Formats: sequence, C-alpha cells, structure tokens
Amino acid sequence: MKLSDFKALTFDVYGTLIDWESGMVEGLKPLTGRVSHELSRDDILEAHARHESFQQDYTPAKRYQDLLPIVYRRLAEEWGVSVSWDECLAYGQSVKNWPAFADSAGALQYLKKHFKLVVLSNIDNDSFLHSNAKLHVEFDAIYTAEDVGSYKPASRNFDYMLNKLESIGVSRDEVLHTAESMFHDHKSANDFGLANCHIYRRHTDKGFGATMTPEKMPSYDFRFNSMAELVKAHQQEG
Repeated sequence: MKLSDFKALTFDVYGTLIDWESGMVEGLKPLTGRVSHELSRDDILEAHARHESFQQDYTPAKRYQDLLPIVYRRLAEEWGVSVSWDECLAYGQSVKNWPAFADSAGALQYLKKHFKLVVLSNIDNDSFLHSNAKLHVEFDAIYTAEDVGSYKPASRNFDYMLNKLESIGVSRDEVLHTAESMFHDHKSANDFGLANCHIYRRHTDKGFGATMTPEKMPSYDFRFNSMAELVKAHQQEG
C-alpha cells in the first residue's frame, strides 16, 4: 500500500491540522488560573475530553461553539470555581483563536496538487471558517458535525461523508482517512473498512490528551509524527 494509491485524503482537523490542545489550554486560563489545586496540562485536557464527549453524546445536534460553554461550566463545577455564563460563552468563541500546527498549511498546499482534500470534523461551520483561514487551502468538500447532526465517533458522520464523496467521484477504496484521534477517527475508519493514516501529534506525550481513551486500540495503515513527514513520504514514493 502506498500513499499515491489514494484519490482523496479525508481529514480530522482539530488535533491533526489545528493545535486544539494548545488552544484549549490557552482558552481555559481564565478558569484554570482560579483553581485552588495544581493542574497539569494533561489533567486539563483529560477533564475536557470527559466533559466534551459526554455532552456530545447527550446533545448531538448542538453546535460545537454552543457546546463548549457547557463544557466550561462543567469543568468549573468539577474544579470548584464560580463562573458567569458570559465567561462560558467566551470560551465557546475561543475556537477562532486556536492555532494551526506550523506544518499544516504548507503540507496541505503540497497535497492539494495530488489529492482531493476533504474535511470530516466535529465542528460548526462558523468556527471552521476561522480555522480554514489559517490553513490556506481550499478543501474539495467540508462535512461538519453541524451538517450531520452528530459527533464522531458516531457512525452517522462516516456514513454521511462516504455518501457525499460518491457525488464528487470518490469511492470508499480511494479514501485515506487522516487523523490524530484514535477515539474519534481511527476506530470508525476500521469499522468502515477505510484505509487510515495516523498523524501522531502527541508522540512525545503520554496518554490521549483531549480525546477519550479508546476501549481497544485501532489499527492503522500509515503513521507519521507530523504532516511534514506525510509529505516527505509521498515525495519519496515518486
């Protein structure tokens, strides 16, 4: 199996192309700065993952920017901090400030010459506009949780993507699903028989950070520590 065997790369964005963990930690500073006990970066991210995943299960049709304020309030309750709803709402808007990984834009511009580039993300459309501006590429298709009415790892999101890809001339066996999250993406890729590429952004860290720990570790067809490494591998195939 080679990267050049595929027609389309379907991307998870947050954690893969956008550094959502750094964005979360920065956006949560008004809250974490008032917590009475010490919190490590991973303490913060793992608590966020728990509350986010729970809320996505219970309110799957809620837009991500509207779901994050609830996560903020649940974190404040867990950590014993009093917060206003305005403060919670401000966190919901913080996605617009989350940075891209340094190699994302350049890698996407290169890959655009060789593949169709597709987004499958647990995001709302308005927030993604701001992230897309940081990635400096025009995606061939964008499928968001807001479009689908549910959040990955729900099978509904992958069903939706694969159905829509057929309309732009991409079949299932021509897709390489490219993502960081084992929980949100790679298990579903396995379930749907999709070839998959793990962008292991957390290769120097322990645990799963801002994503839940999968019950069983999924398999993958490719693994790179960065988007730049994926590009280099594709170039070497030529």
